[in-house]
Parts: sequence; C-alpha cells; structure tokens
Amino acid sequence: MPRSAAHVDEVQPLAAFGEDVRVGLLARPKRLPALWFYDALGSALFEAICRLPWYRITRSESALLTRHAAAIADVVGEGASLIELGGGSGEKLAILIDAAVARGYLPAVHLIDVSSRALDLAAATLARFADVRVSTHEATYEAGLRASGAPARGRQLVLFLGSNIGNFDPVDATALLQQIAAALRPGDLVLLGADLIKPERDLLLAYDDPIGVTAAFNKNVLARINTELGAEIDLASFVHEARWNAGASRVEMHLASTRRQVIEIPRARCRVAFERGESIWTESSYKFEPHGLVRMGSRAGLAVDEQWIDGTAGFALTLFRRG
Repeated sequence: MPRSAAHVDEVQPLAAFGEDVRVGLLARPKRLPALWFYDALGSALFEAICRLPWYRITRSESALLTRHAAAIADVVGEGASLIELGGGSGEKLAILIDAAVARGYLPAVHLIDVSSRALDLAAATLARFADVRVSTHEATYEAGLRASGAPARGRQLVLFLGSNIGNFDPVDATALLQQIAAALRPGDLVLLGADLIKPERDLLLAYDDPIGVTAAFNKNVLARINTELGAEIDLASFVHEARWNAGASRVEMHLASTRRQVIEIPRARCRVAFERGESIWTESSYKFEPHGLVRMGSRAGLAVDEQWIDGTAGFALTLFRRG
C-alpha cells in the first residue's frame, strides 16, 4: 500500500496520523498506511517478528550480507556515506560496517526512520564502532535523504533492506527508487533487499504466525487510534487476517470486524461504520522475481552491479549503480 503523503517531519505527527486515519477509514476499501505501525510498541513487536522461525527475511538477508559484505565494502570504498532507510535495529548495517572497518574504511553513517525508538536502537547497536560517525534523521525516506546531504568525498550507498520495498505498490516502489536515484551522483550505489515469491503456505505463516505476534503488531494501530485519537475501539472486535493475492504477487494484512459497529474517532473528526467481516487493509507486502527487480531498477535509472540470491529461503540482494 502507498505510504501517506503527509511527512511526519513536516506536519505535527498527531495531526498527520489523524488525517491519515480519517481519509483511510472513510475510503473504500478502508485502509491505513503501514507507516503508523511504528510507534515504540510497534517497533518492538516488529523486532520480535524478525526473530520468529516462520519469518525468514531477516535471517536470510543477514546471511547474504555476511557472505558478500567484503565485496560490497570494496565496491563502496574509502570516504563513503552509508545511508540506511528504515533499518530497524541496525544489526544488518553493522555487518557491512564491520567489513568496511576491517579494510581500514571509516564510512559516515546516516540512519533514516520515522520511529525514534528504531533510531535509538540502531544508534546503540552501532555505538561499538567508536570511530564511525552516526547521524540519525527522524523523517520519511524522502525527507531523510534530503537531510543526509552529499558526502564530502567518496561514494554514497543507500541501503533499503528487509524487503521494505515490498510495502509499496509497483508504481510507488518505482517512484521511490527514482527519488533515491535523484538524490545520488553518478557512480553512487543502492543495495536493495527483496523477498521472492514462494509457496503460499510459507508466505501466510510469515504474516500470521501461530503465536500471534504479527496479529498484535497489526492490532497495535487500533490501540494507537484509541490512545492518540481518543477512540474507544474494542480490539477484540477485530481479527488479524493475512491473505495471499497471487494476481498482484502480494501478501495483504487486514483487520476484519467481527460484527457490525460504529466507531467514533474524535481527534480524527470522523465516525466510521463497519459491516460484519468488513476489513481495514493495513499493509501490503509485495513479493518479487529476480528479473523483476532488475527491471524495476532500470525504470528508476539504476543499473545492476551484482545480484545475490538465497534460493532456499527465497530472498535477493541486488546492488544497483546510478549511471
């Protein structure tokens, strides 16, 4: 699903949240931007999801990074800026910094995320690199890229990992890559991590785990609406659903109402009616074919340097270069 047009660094966060809730819940189908999952509790729940045995993205990507970090560090070289978008805990970025420092490179690091908790966690993870300067930017990806600025010397490498690109529909994903490319200079690099299409059963287990962590993550957005926007939603009146849309190559997360109900959301200035079974579409996670990632990069003005694939787990790391 597309992200909100509201930039949380340019608009008061509560006002932006309220507007997205009002517009999204009065739309058909009802929807909410995945951006609003990531308050402190949401970020903690997502970190827990990454450790679940059914959610293999983090482990697969980390293994690929460990295997190829030295090659990536050599391509990036000395005097580089590493700019990570929505990196979470910073553990995967640390793999690449380890390889760079081992070669005597001391990159400047910029962390961009809408979650202050995620930024604090990542900064703490990277604090062990005493000679590496780490800057944090609590902002949307686009605004954070502007704030990070151009390096004094060396290449920029933008890291967009965790298959976060899958949270954007194809048009918006290409547009985001175009915005990233526009912020770079010729020869700069983008490292994209993307989950690949795999059997439906495996996909649904990853997004509807048996112990309910993903359900809690999804329902947390309703808890935020209660706490921050003055609603009184009965969280038990909604159930988490994960659906595989094969035609669109995406997993969809929904919150389905278990009964007919009307919800008042005072600080979003709206009153929302639900039929039994009607859902709020909260997230899309698109899955890819390796050649599709190459085409998407090409449409954004990015050429492939390397592509590494974990065929067992169904995950790809693609290193692009701006021409």
